[in-house]
Amino acid sequence: MKVIAINGEAWCHTLTGIERLAIEVVQHLDKLVQPGMMELVLPANAVNVPDFVNIRTVRLKKEAHFFPRWTQVDFQLYVLVHRRISLDFSNTCPFFAPGIEFIHDIYCALYPEDFTSKRDRLICLYSRIMYRAIAKRARIVLTVSEYTKQSIVDRYHCPADKIHVVYSGVTGYKDIQADYSVFDRLPALKDKAFYFTLGSLSRRKNLKWIAEHAALYPEELFAVSGKALSSVVAPELEKMRTLPNVIMTGYLDDGEVKALLSRCKAFVLPSYFEGFGLPPLEALSCGTQIIVSDRTSLPEIYGKAAHYIDPDKPDVNLDKLLAEPVADPSPVLEKYDLSKTAERIYNLIDRKLLH
Repeated sequence: MKVIAINGEAWCHTLTGIERLAIEVVQHLDKLVQPGMMELVLPANAVNVPDFVNIRTVRLKKEAHFFPRWTQVDFQLYVLVHRRISLDFSNTCPFFAPGIEFIHDIYCALYPEDFTSKRDRLICLYSRIMYRAIAKRARIVLTVSEYTKQSIVDRYHCPADKIHVVYSGVTGYKDIQADYSVFDRLPALKDKAFYFTLGSLSRRKNLKWIAEHAALYPEELFAVSGKALSSVVAPELEKMRTLPNVIMTGYLDDGEVKALLSRCKAFVLPSYFEGFGLPPLEALSCGTQIIVSDRTSLPEIYGKAAHYIDPDKPDVNLDKLLAEPVADPSPVLEKYDLSKTAERIYNLIDRKLLH
């Protein structure tokens, strides 16, 4: 039997969309696979690893920290020595043994100018090497939208039937308890109408739109959450901090995010580039209206369940926009569920590799 080795680096990092997808999909895969079919290969510093029924866990002696040592040395060596097929969730692969590999987007290939510092340029270069290695040599390429699939085909000229859209999604988000104590820490938002945006404060999230819109509409209140990255445009962050109607919340945990989502007027995502765009889906699962960019994957994912804005035009009346009717989001939430993502991955592996 061909054994699939899952890269367990996600259990070592702060949860973002990719890490959450990896962790939840592996938990769902455990219910689908036969014993001995898959193993989860973990760094020594992996935490919060559940007990699996059918997936064996293997903990190596090396820790995983930032940059590619874990994947390119420790995990790759394990895959090669034990003749495993790798399964990676995070835009990376063992360079000499690519197996079943995710490409969530090819942002670094399409927008290299967004990476300005020496460190970020190295990250960009590494990411582009990984995209190409996966597109050209992986056994199965997985991605999260038809938009990203077409981007990969156009950029790397690989056969379209090699790339499989399995989508991202939410499952366990409904079980998170909202932590309303966040409004005690952020009293400017308490008992007030506000718009909310969430994500890494990187260039593609388009803080420029938020800053310019907030300046044009001083009567509106915005809450902006996320961790600043070195590749963000500093003047935009500085401008945001000077605007009295923009509250920079800093990092929020899941419970705090859910509290803000449940009370905001709408969730706003003005990104000019998204491979999938997970936060609006989390917002919809909380019953929150969403206002998203009309670019890249977002119209594909959200269809008629979202209000759309042009990410280059901040002068828009959001109250008027929200008054326009949108479709029931239930079909969107039903389609993009991580249990279904796991089923799609399992069926692909079963069809392509095991028979």
